Amino acid sequence: MAVKNYQPLVASDITTTRTLLHEAIPLTGTISFYQTGAYKETNIKNYTHGMFQSVFDYPYLSSSANHIYDITVGYCGTSQLSASTSVQNAKKINIYTQFAQTLLGYTGSLTDPSKEVRYFEKDLNLDGTGKMRECFFFNFSRLLTKDQMKKGSFSMVIGTGSWHNAFKDPTRKLITVTDASSSVDGSGVTSVLGGDMSILYSSKDFGERKGRRATTVAVTKPCGAIFYQAGIAVVTASLFSGSGLHAPAGVLNRTVRFYRSPFAKNRFKSVTQTLTSSAISAACDAIRHRVGNISFNNTTEINSKIYFCRVPHNMFNYSSNPTYLTG
Repeated sequence: MAVKNYQPLVASDITTTRTLLHEAIPLTGTISFYQTGAYKETNIKNYTHGMFQSVFDYPYLSSSANHIYDITVGYCGTSQLSASTSVQNAKKINIYTQFAQTLLGYTGSLTDPSKEVRYFEKDLNLDGTGKMRECFFFNFSRLLTKDQMKKGSFSMVIGTGSWHNAFKDPTRKLITVTDASSSVDGSGVTSVLGGDMSILYSSKDFGERKGRRATTVAVTKPCGAIFYQAGIAVVTASLFSGSGLHAPAGVLNRTVRFYRSPFAKNRFKSVTQTLTSSAISAACDAIRHRVGNISFNNTTEINSKIYFCRVPHNMFNYSSNPTYLTG
């Protein structure tokens, strides 16, 4: 009868590895805004509940269409825009609260009676300063983000012109929203309930007064937050407001035509008027028409366990194992 010999596996023979694969995801601006052609905006889907808008890469009725991202808008209950006269006021508050509760959590423990949902902020401290009370939300599909977005790779180009010429208005410049302050080594990132979070910054040339002379300087401003595991970008609505020569808090003057309503008597609206007197789908149209190219790297995490089966020179061979012939 053959003799069976076994070589046991010890802890040093087993190891685990974690590999991160990154894929570049470029989204051209023509996906978010079909200006011409037979398929004009047939890739944009609105729903009867009216709480968000979906963007596809093809007409959404096509079997070849892939879901790219969702857009919605909301503000907190303490916002100055919150009023009983605002269109879909309750839904806009619920949307903001849902995202904040899911991504940021509460200020205290769940058993604390004084707890409240955190606000989105323009810094990583989450100390109640720099609150973003009115926000646009971009929720990217899992098809694109995979396990998470790569830190430091997100970029979104936004047109700052009028409604008709958001990208062609020569008096306005394009701004680029990025998460350049974050890094894969964890710097510029904080951990929250919804995963890793970083701050989005907008870059644009602002006019700034120095003494009696007005000059143009490059100013970088915090304008939102990004949640890498959730695949959600939050952009403050104040990005589209503000005026003057002292590096304003926003980019667009309030008198600029942010949105053109096809129904209202005064068709052109500022961003504030859009959020208060227009439906969520209309506000999504307004911001979507200003979104140009979007790019980021996704991440696929591969976890492997490797077993090393070691065969010493003095075992399992002809000279020292008689079962080589008899077994």
